Amino acid sequence: MLGNLWTKSAPQMVGIDIGSHEIKAVLLSKHTDGFKIVNHISVPLRKGAVVDHDIREQESVSEALSIVKRRFPKSVKYAAASVSGSAVMTKVIYMDASLSEEDMESQIEIEADNLIPYSLDEVSIDFETLNVNSADPSKVDVLLSACRTENIDAKIDALDQVDLEAKVIDVEGYALGRSFELIVDQLPEGASDKVVAMIDIGANILTFAAVEKGETTFIREQTFGGEQFTQSIQSFYGMTNEDAEKAKVTGELPRDYMFEVLSPFQTQLLQQIKRTLQIFCTSSGKENVDYIVLSGGTARLEGIANVIMSELGTQTIIANPFKGCLSADDKDTEILQNNIGKYMVAFGLALRSYAQWRT
Repeated sequence: MLGNLWTKSAPQMVGIDIGSHEIKAVLLSKHTDGFKIVNHISVPLRKGAVVDHDIREQESVSEALSIVKRRFPKSVKYAAASVSGSAVMTKVIYMDASLSEEDMESQIEIEADNLIPYSLDEVSIDFETLNVNSADPSKVDVLLSACRTENIDAKIDALDQVDLEAKVIDVEGYALGRSFELIVDQLPEGASDKVVAMIDIGANILTFAAVEKGETTFIREQTFGGEQFTQSIQSFYGMTNEDAEKAKVTGELPRDYMFEVLSPFQTQLLQQIKRTLQIFCTSSGKENVDYIVLSGGTARLEGIANVIMSELGTQTIIANPFKGCLSADDKDTEILQNNIGKYMVAFGLALRSYAQWRT
């Protein structure tokens, strides 16, 4: 359903990232010098409850969301969640700059009917005005997005079961790109005018977002993540999946694991990133990206950033918003210091509380 009016401010929303391994949720407050974490929580999910962003076991997800809900103040009634970028169709179209928001909406419905291979009754549509068209200043670039309504309803229904109203259902890649705002100060001066690849390596999905001058211009997802590493440990050492996951997190593995298991996984990860970078460069006309920022639980694996930087020749860092414009109470800072990167998508969703949005 198309929204109709821009509002000056959005309600405060908790950003909820429903992953295949756990649910991450965070609430932010805004201050003159940045943002502060008000509340946060991560709740493990039963294996198979969420597969490739699809909720397969509603009861398991609802139980985890109930724990999330109890962590936040009762006054928090709204949430921002996301759907997979692979479930969303996007296209940049060109429209007259003189059109009003209402006129754009009417025109978008016509354009969407021609572009989308589904009945409009089956999809939810949204659009966002980007920039003045570089070739014709009388036009503006408009991003048209469409997603099967059933994908959106699954997230809305899950939140509704715990009395949270989904004010925003975002696209995961764009949420990741938005979190760049929190870490731009972690990069060298002038990075805000460069091309930055935000790469979130989750349990099963690698999410890529290219950010140019603060705007997310390209997103892509690959089915690859830390679960492959866990399975390699499980297979090589004859462990159960649970024991392999625990060993991965604690690092309590035989000395040969770096050569036998970690190194091959790093090579696979590098290939995935190279492939996505190549697709981005081909589609954008760029020769390369200027910086790479890694996030997600798998980004914490030993040596990942160094391997990527060495092989690609691109400065690569692990996202740490505490070195950017994010703060927290001392207790929360201590708890999150070593795994804050896994919250980057949730941060990007929570930031919708402080951005222009369409009702």
